Amino acid sequence: MPTIKDIAKVCGVSVATVSNIINNKSNVGEETRQRVLDVIEKMDYMPNSVAKNLKTKQTRSIGVIAEDMTVFALPDIIDGITEYCEEEEYQILLTNLRLYKKFQDRYYTDNSYKTIVHKEIRRLQAKQVDGIIYIGAHERLIDVLPEDLNIPVVVAYGYTNNPSIPSIVVADERGANMLAQYLLEKGHRKIGVIAGKKDSVHTQSRLEGFQRALFDHGVLYDPNLVIYGDWNQESGYQFADALLEKGVTAIFCMNDYIAGGVYKRLEEKGYQIGKDIAVTGFDNREMASYEKPGLTTMGIPLHDIGYCAGEQIVTMLEKDFKEPKDSMIYIDCIPFIRESVNDISE
Repeated sequence: MPTIKDIAKVCGVSVATVSNIINNKSNVGEETRQRVLDVIEKMDYMPNSVAKNLKTKQTRSIGVIAEDMTVFALPDIIDGITEYCEEEEYQILLTNLRLYKKFQDRYYTDNSYKTIVHKEIRRLQAKQVDGIIYIGAHERLIDVLPEDLNIPVVVAYGYTNNPSIPSIVVADERGANMLAQYLLEKGHRKIGVIAGKKDSVHTQSRLEGFQRALFDHGVLYDPNLVIYGDWNQESGYQFADALLEKGVTAIFCMNDYIAGGVYKRLEEKGYQIGKDIAVTGFDNREMASYEKPGLTTMGIPLHDIGYCAGEQIVTMLEKDFKEPKDSMIYIDCIPFIRESVNDISE
């Protein structure tokens, strides 16, 4: 394998000149720069990253801790992190805690897994990662991170009470508001809601956005039209009848699985979705586009959350990072308008 000295000898320049060109320094003439770059490519020279890292005291590696990669949100978030880190020539060291597999959803409110997290952080620190991105499997308060970490940390799809840790989260409230505004603009005034779990951050934020849309349109919020369930099809199927009995013209479902259950029940009762009644979902799961008719829903920006998390950690490592006034960074949802909403405005 050629060395930097070999490159310098072939080009007839000093080792320092070759080093300056490799490190993209500006004190080299353009003709010399191009000549050296051509020789580097021809000789297939690869810089000694280990030596460079020793000199800069950086490994250019980011530890990524995923709570559970079987949860739907995480693969896209990890892909976003990977994309940004590739662009900036950082490698990631990925670990999967498998918390959902081990504890189901008990760990959402029980911090008994704290020792597992601390052990993994110590393991990554032993590998000299420059920073850590922690990815929640379920967006919520994450208070299991050590207070005395001496490297930057970013939380994706969750948040902490530590203002020095940026948290990248879904703009659920704005997304729900946008979707409810759409239903209201189509003339719907009596809108039923099938929510997720009552104590979920997603449920609370989406309900706030829904309520704000009603207020903006002068429609009185009726808590009797809101039913709390779970995030599954059974909730949609089970609670659709109760809302139909109250005369709703639209059903606002807090995720696409709930909407799938509503679809099934409405079809059994002979309703034509998008003609007799409107249905919306949330998340833009793959199934949303396959439903008949296609489900109007709000896509959550999982890839963008990961990309932003990567951007934040690299900024903290390489630039003059100042602790933000608000450590919460909200990433906007993306509307997918399909055929499941009828217009009754006329």
